[in-house]
Parts: sequence; C-alpha cells; structure tokens
Amino acid sequence: SEKEVKILMVMEFVLLGLSSTWELQLLLFLIFSMFYIGIILGNILIIVTVKADAHLLQSPMYFFLAHLSFIDLCLGCVAVPKMLGDFLHQRKTISFPGCLAQIYFLHFFGASEMFLLTVMAYDRYVAICNPLHYLTVMHHQLCFNLVFASWCGGFLHSITQLGLVVQLPFCGPNKLDNFYCDVPQVIKLACMDTYIIEVLMVSNSGLLSLICFLVLLLSYAVILTTLRTHFLQGQSKALSTCASHLTVVMTFFFVPCIFIYLRPSTTFPLDKAVSVFYTTITPMLNPLIYTLRNEDVKNAMKWLWSHKVLGEEKKR
Repeated sequence: SEKEVKILMVMEFVLLGLSSTWELQLLLFLIFSMFYIGIILGNILIIVTVKADAHLLQSPMYFFLAHLSFIDLCLGCVAVPKMLGDFLHQRKTISFPGCLAQIYFLHFFGASEMFLLTVMAYDRYVAICNPLHYLTVMHHQLCFNLVFASWCGGFLHSITQLGLVVQLPFCGPNKLDNFYCDVPQVIKLACMDTYIIEVLMVSNSGLLSLICFLVLLLSYAVILTTLRTHFLQGQSKALSTCASHLTVVMTFFFVPCIFIYLRPSTTFPLDKAVSVFYTTITPMLNPLIYTLRNEDVKNAMKWLWSHKVLGEEKKR
C-alpha cells in the first residue's frame, strides 16, 4: 500500500567512510584536520592578500585567483567537515536532505571551478600570446562577466545533477561506500532501473570534465608553441606558475573527475581514494602553488604582514 511504501522510503544513508578500523580513523582524523586547516588558512590568505593589494586586484590574473580561492574554500567545506566528524563516530549517517545538499554544493562549486580554470587558461593565453592588447581585451567588465558566467554554469550543472537524484525512489539498501554523497553512488541504491540516469550523468558531469580538460590542454599547447618562437623572461615566469598549477589541477582535479564520472556505474577499489583528491587535496594545493611560486603574491603578503599586522602591534 501507499503507507507501506512511505515507511520503506530511506530517510538516511549510512556512509562506510575511508576505514572501519578505529585506530586508522584517528590517524586519518589528524591528517585530514591538517589538510582542512590548510584549505581554510591558505585560501583565506590568498583572498585577503589580493583584496588588500590594489595592484593585484586590478590584474585579471589575480582577480580570477581570488575567486578561485573562494571556490576552493567553499569546496573544501562541502565534504571534509562531515568526514572529520564521522572519523570520531562508529556509525556514520547522513540524512536524505543532507545528502542532497552535499550533491548540490559539491557539483555547484566543482563545476564553477572547472569553468573558472578554463577562463584562467584563456586569460593566460591572451597575456602570453597577445601581451600588447592584454589589458584592452581582458578589461574589468569582461573579467566580471566571465566569473559570473562560471558561477551560472556551476549552478545550472548542479541543478541538473540534483534533478537526477531527487525524484528517484529509495526503499532498499542505504549504505554508501564513500565518505560523502555523490550521484554515482546514490543512484545505485534507487529501487528502479537507473540506466538512463547513469547515461545522463556521464553525458553531463563526465563530458563537462573531459571538455574542460581538453580546452586546458589545447590552450597551454598553444602557449608553449608561442613561447618557442617568442621567448620572453617575464612571460616564462608567468607560464612557470601557471604550468605548475595546470599540472596539479590536471592530476588531482580533472583526472579524478573524469575517472569517477566518465564511465559506466562500475565500482573500483580506487574510487574513494580518487575522490579525496578533488574534494580535499586540490583545494589545499592551489594556494600553495600561487604563494610558493609567485613573487607578486609573496611580496604582497610580506607587505600585508609588515604594514597591517606588525603595524597594528606597534600602535599598541
């Protein structure tokens, strides 16, 4: 009857997490706590530094970087806090609305970051391949519009992903073999044939990851080709930083996303480990790359520390 179906409907999911051993969970709690602190402090430092330095704020590259750090800050807060709390509990559960919220925000910030990284690749392409017209092409209004378009693209993508899950019936198993909720794991628990849903997921999340990945590869291939014929020291330094960042986002962000979303709903032992990279590692590494390999950001941080922090202490 209808009442019996309602009673059987799943109201919460059980997360199996990264480990079932208590000692290992405590070790993972310490490790991921440090990662989480790195995500919060590193990205906030980048945002504050760019906002405090007028020269950086007027540069399109650092304007995009500040928004990237904000996205990384938000992305790092989607799954990691829940994971840290679950490390200290034997039974790890998440409510159905909480699961939907994780799916929405994970894809919202994840897709927005993909679009923004593509925008940043275009910015570097213009800066290195057309330096004389760079500030004319990448004017403030265009930069604002590109960032806004990235957020809108992330919103449309996340709404689509949420729509794939929210109307599915869940009346049987409720164990998710992961440390957070995501579409591939959740749709496997639905009480119906989900082949069409899986195809839609691959055509949305999978193709989005692949297309952005290929655009980034193409843009940097053109940049490298240009530098072979027009080698300039300043451009080389800019490319060095961007190339390091590109390597990280390719390895720890795009490749894991392609691995997870651009394939049939088959479960691999590596799935959980791969998920850690784009939910935790990448948001932590982005600020490290731009602080350790970028002289402008390091100088701005030194100025911020000496004039703002030490200056306030001297006044006291």
